Amino acid sequence: MSVNETIKGNYAMQTKIAPSILSADFSRMGEAVGNLERAGADLIHCDVMDGSFVEPITFGGQMVKNIRPLTKLPLDVHLMIEHPKTQIKFFADAGADIITVHCEACAKISPDYLAETLQLIKSCGVKCGAVVNPSTDVQQIFPVLGICDMVLVMSVFPGYGGQKFIPSALEQLKKVRARADCVGRADLDIEVDGGITVQNAAAARQAGANVLVAGSAVFGAADMAAAIAALKA
Repeated sequence: MSVNETIKGNYAMQTKIAPSILSADFSRMGEAVGNLERAGADLIHCDVMDGSFVEPITFGGQMVKNIRPLTKLPLDVHLMIEHPKTQIKFFADAGADIITVHCEACAKISPDYLAETLQLIKSCGVKCGAVVNPSTDVQQIFPVLGICDMVLVMSVFPGYGGQKFIPSALEQLKKVRARADCVGRADLDIEVDGGITVQNAAAARQAGANVLVAGSAVFGAADMAAAIAALKA
């Protein structure tokens, strides 16, 4: 199957919007989560940063635990941290529905660390996913594709919100969607995170993404519901 044939088939997949609460007012997080659910969000994306793997520090498992009772939406926890295996149980117990970990952080430790971490997440009854940065060839995670419920392709370098979309991410998305279809994983969620706007959302979907993380495009909009609908359109 060619990449173009794969992309055409992707239109049948439901597009899901995962607003990142990194762009919310942390002093009004409960209100923000409620507003997202009413506006039609499909997931709540939680960006966890440790000040080591990336420069900023955001929040930990306590934030996830606190917002868990406030929404029925799945909590999509993106760990931008060193040694992610040590934190899996905390976030699973806090109520995460899916936990994604960076292959770059795992590769620093051992060749098997990514697969071991993904298996640990699954053993906690939580969905798992692997993340690749723009400078990492997505083929590096192909060996663990069979374990993953999701692959997250970064379209900016992780650490800060408000960055511009890196166009080379589209090729990364095409590669992973084609590979997923080739190995019988047409159901694999492929998420893209970074600089997503109404102007580039269609290109990301056409390249193979069916889950779009959006921060400023949703929280910076005058009408959240209209923004989410436009991203799905």
